[in-house]
Amino acid sequence: MYLLIQRMSKVATTALLLVMVFTGTVSYAKITSMEEAVNKAGRQRMLTQKMLKEYALIGMNSTYGNPKEGLKKSVDLFDTQLAELQSYVKDKEAAKSLVSVKKLWRPIKKTVLQKPDIKNVSALQHDLETLLKAAHKSTLLIAKASKTKAGEIVNISGRQRMLSQRMAGLYMLKVWGVKDSGFEQKLETAMQQFSAAHKKLLASPLNTPKINELLKKVGRSFMFFEVMGRSKSKKYIPSLINRSANEILKNMNTVTGLYAQGTKK
Repeated sequence: MYLLIQRMSKVATTALLLVMVFTGTVSYAKITSMEEAVNKAGRQRMLTQKMLKEYALIGMNSTYGNPKEGLKKSVDLFDTQLAELQSYVKDKEAAKSLVSVKKLWRPIKKTVLQKPDIKNVSALQHDLETLLKAAHKSTLLIAKASKTKAGEIVNISGRQRMLSQRMAGLYMLKVWGVKDSGFEQKLETAMQQFSAAHKKLLASPLNTPKINELLKKVGRSFMFFEVMGRSKSKKYIPSLINRSANEILKNMNTVTGLYAQGTKK
């Protein structure tokens, strides 16, 4: 009877953990190294673009991937990581840049949590671009303060996450009907930056077999964006674009974490 109770307890615990994972209630571990700080700072860049993508999907009344829940989680994660970074980072320049990020974030947070309106999206896109630049500056300063080669590769790898969501976000804005004369150039620039960084990552001496395997998967997912970029078709495929972007995000998130962890061994 005792063994049966123990087994039932283990099953219940496992079930609870699964619920926590899928509902997003499991918090990220606290920062314990500068490489992890670079990783989380880099993830802040990604979240600026992911929130814009999710805002557009909600505005289009798309339910694929549950963008409403995704947007709420993105907002919560941005808040959580910003607090963690400000608590951990001691470098004066980097700490000052995080204060600037927090100041820019406050009004944006209010906007993204309101009901999406296509009339407001151009201003929101501009504000998120400003926040992206500030988050990128913070990431570079934290990477510089880490004073390691790994800090640099974690930064490059982490930026791929942002570019995956940026490419998808730009696409969603176009599908929604947002007028942007610079759309084609922005998308082309993002794709070129992603391709160049991907080649650099493939050649990194810090790669493990697992990292190489994941980078190959990312390359296959990116091919979908390259085909999309060359296509002149007017038929939009937002769900497929979103899926490809999220596959890249998932794999690059793992790769970036592996780079950060590898430096502590």
